[in-house]
Amino acid sequence: MLSLKDIKKDYVVGDSTVSALKGVSIDFRENEFVSILGPSGCGKTTLLNIIGGLDRYTSGDLNINGKSTKDFKDCDWDSYRNHSIGFVFQSYNLIPHQTVLSNVELALTLSGVSKSERRERAVKALEQVGLGDQLHKKPNQMSGGQMQRVAIARALVNEPDILLADEPTGALDTETSVQIMELLKSISKDKLIIMVTHNPELAMKYSSRIIKLLDGKVIDDSDPLDKNVVEPIKKPEKEPTKADKKAAKKERKKLKTSMSFLTALSLSRNNLMTKKARTLLTSFAGSIGIIGIALILSISNGVQLYIDQVQSDTLSSYPLQITKTTASIGEIMNTMAKKHEDSANHDKDKVYSQNAMGEMINTLMEETKVNNLEKFKKYLDDNSDLKDLTSDVQYTYATTLNVFTESDSGVMQVNPSTLLEDMGYMSSTQTEAMSMSGSMGSMMGMGTNVWSEMIDNEELIDKQYDVIAGRLPEKYNEVVLVVDKNNEINDYVLYSLGLLDPSSLNGIVRRALAGENISVDSEQHVYTYDELLDLKFKVVPTPDFYKKKDGVWEDMTGDESYMKKAVANGTEISVVGILRPDEDASSASISGAIGYRHDLMTYLIDEVDNSEIVKEQKANPDIDVFTGLKFKTDEATSDTDSSSETVPDSTADTESNADKTADSSDTDKQAGLVAGDSSMKIPEGMTEEQYKALMEQSGASDTGELADMGMNAMGSMDMSAIQGGDMSSLTETQKKYIASLSDEQMELMKQMLKEQSDTNADQLANSGKYSTSNYDNNMKTLGYSVVEDPDSINIYPVDFASKEKIIDIIDDYNNSVGEEDKIEYTDYVGLMMSSITSIINAISYVLIAFVAISLVVSSIMIGIITYISVLERTKEIGILRSIGASKKDISRVFNAETVIVGFVAGALGMIISYLLTIPINMIIAHLTDVPIRASIPVSAAVILIAISVCLTLIAGLFPSRVAAKKDPVIALRTE
Repeated sequence: MLSLKDIKKDYVVGDSTVSALKGVSIDFRENEFVSILGPSGCGKTTLLNIIGGLDRYTSGDLNINGKSTKDFKDCDWDSYRNHSIGFVFQSYNLIPHQTVLSNVELALTLSGVSKSERRERAVKALEQVGLGDQLHKKPNQMSGGQMQRVAIARALVNEPDILLADEPTGALDTETSVQIMELLKSISKDKLIIMVTHNPELAMKYSSRIIKLLDGKVIDDSDPLDKNVVEPIKKPEKEPTKADKKAAKKERKKLKTSMSFLTALSLSRNNLMTKKARTLLTSFAGSIGIIGIALILSISNGVQLYIDQVQSDTLSSYPLQITKTTASIGEIMNTMAKKHEDSANHDKDKVYSQNAMGEMINTLMEETKVNNLEKFKKYLDDNSDLKDLTSDVQYTYATTLNVFTESDSGVMQVNPSTLLEDMGYMSSTQTEAMSMSGSMGSMMGMGTNVWSEMIDNEELIDKQYDVIAGRLPEKYNEVVLVVDKNNEINDYVLYSLGLLDPSSLNGIVRRALAGENISVDSEQHVYTYDELLDLKFKVVPTPDFYKKKDGVWEDMTGDESYMKKAVANGTEISVVGILRPDEDASSASISGAIGYRHDLMTYLIDEVDNSEIVKEQKANPDIDVFTGLKFKTDEATSDTDSSSETVPDSTADTESNADKTADSSDTDKQAGLVAGDSSMKIPEGMTEEQYKALMEQSGASDTGELADMGMNAMGSMDMSAIQGGDMSSLTETQKKYIASLSDEQMELMKQMLKEQSDTNADQLANSGKYSTSNYDNNMKTLGYSVVEDPDSINIYPVDFASKEKIIDIIDDYNNSVGEEDKIEYTDYVGLMMSSITSIINAISYVLIAFVAISLVVSSIMIGIITYISVLERTKEIGILRSIGASKKDISRVFNAETVIVGFVAGALGMIISYLLTIPINMIIAHLTDVPIRASIPVSAAVILIAISVCLTLIAGLFPSRVAAKKDPVIALRTE
């Protein structure tokens, strides 16, 4: 079973070599009780340690079950100690911070035995030595004899072949010594027990064989194996096959010892719990760096959240704007500056003029670009990444939102607002320019309109506004009223909406400049929510402002009665909610006092597209529907210029007179037909008999009388009103005349009017005169738009990072299209703000770098504390190695300890940091009005704890390596 052949052991001490064993050769039986006697220093314990695999022999060989150990590696010796050897030491060598049961289970843990089986076998071993009722006691709660019994139970629990006892009774009284020896003797019946002792009496009484050592040599063996017995000659072993090698390798792997990380954590945790105060102070010291970084991150995160909110709010007000016609202000300024520098190349002996105006106009023309928004819109609609980068993509159109209010005194235009013009503050051209300034006007606080389209992002609106009454609009004909944070409405808005009488401000600026004494209503008016929610408006499409007369369309905005009817027939708009900006919102997405949905504009676009005037203009793209004249083309322009040089002015007068004569003749003809003059041409589609019968119904004595009556009645009659069935504009005489006509006569009159209208249109179109307008201008005047071709595109990025990605998307588009389709855009936010986030991050990184120094210092300190722990637990290292723990297992134990300390330090740091954010936020709130709330993100907390664990683990690598390299024999001698 076990055979020692010429074992020698030398120790190098300084420059000298000490021989502890000098060629010891002993053969042991499988089950016997062997006592090794000898004086101190004779090599007894050294021999025991070599047999147990704790120490290595210098020369010779140790055979185990016929197998040499000369080629054993560390893992083989570890497995040998764990599975074949059980140690019983004089000083018990129990781990003090582990319970009795845990001490016994430890060897089984290294063997990879399951938890349930481990517990069952440990309990059985303790019951075998009479300690079945002492399972959960700590070693310091037991007597010496009981602790030795625990040590024996630990040695037996793995069912080893050999039990090595080093002075097992050396620290016990006589009675207890007898009990221990009796126990060992009973065990020796089926195991080999090798005991080292100084007590010859005990050896003689209980041992079956006594071996005496002196000066490292065996001087006596009471019962050696019989040397005269000739052992049978063994047949030479066959060369092992691949299957044999594979099976042997599998067996070695199975016997290989390994301590799980959970076991290492358990050992280290129990050890740290015995030194709670020191562990807590060490962890607190390690947490200081974590606290510093966490607090910096909390403030940085609070600032970043505030910046993100400002970004989101700001970008909802100042989007990336792409207009159909655009010019880069920066490029214009750079180009003008360069041209000015290039032109200044003359002498300075005189004063020279500078062509600033010409250069400005030329540069403006050069830098002004028309964007193909129809193509770009399709590109944006097809881009799947855009949705995550934007709060909304808003398409605006040239269609004017005409809003009116109705009252007993008449109708008032609410949008576009004419209040400043009526006050005499600016001209209509200036007012129109400001109302069309879009988001730039809103940004500069210069917008004149109080109606603005809401961003199509209800989540963002919920963040920016509180609904204080009613609800958000859900339909195209619903709007919201926006008040300020004090629940107040600017009186400009009240006048514009008609809540205050705007007529009281008419000409007030001019009168004030003229020195008149004027007074403005300065009383604070109060409105209930219900009063404001009862507000109603009317939206009127621009084409409804025009009425067809004599073949052309006339602007009727100056006709009060007509406008009343047009407004009455408009689409009713209701105020369904009142919004107030959220206190923490730094900006607002609704620039006006009235916010409407995008689908109101799409509804209006459809209404305009379906109007009669727009249909007529689209059907006749060469004719101006407002004048009936043809649009001037390039060819017509050259012809006109040529004829003006050859035709005298009198020709034009003659043509004009001819036109008047033709008009008079046509009117007489119409009257004659209606009066029943048989000499007149019979209308197309009517027989002569039908025509005569129709004349007889008139009641006139003759056709002349009827003609006179018709002429008198039709003299100032609105023919287009008759065509449309509108009789309200007719005089009483005209109404009486119309009432006297039969249905056939009425249809005849309408037919004549249509023919006359067509004739007039043809005469105007072929008169040789041309309209001063063009097709595009007319369609724009009528508010015509195509949904697929917006007038401008407003892209609202989620944040600045998203804005940069959107710019990349625009750049990708520009790179994929030709020069004529490239997009120019205006980035208002980019003009106002830049690098804010980068600055905040840079400051945070610098502060974190400073605080990280303390984190590194605390990690080094933890490494020192771990090294101290290695020194304190040196004996534990020896115990673990004696029961089969490998060097890696020892490293794992101390790595587990640093992991625990690092985790506690990180967790403690985060708890303290979270508590400190409370007074920090109170101080920030007291000192500033900025809504910054220091907060530590959960992800950052997890990362900081992980960093703490990693740093302490790195700091503990050196101490754990030192622990692994410790000699187990020397470690066991350490007190």
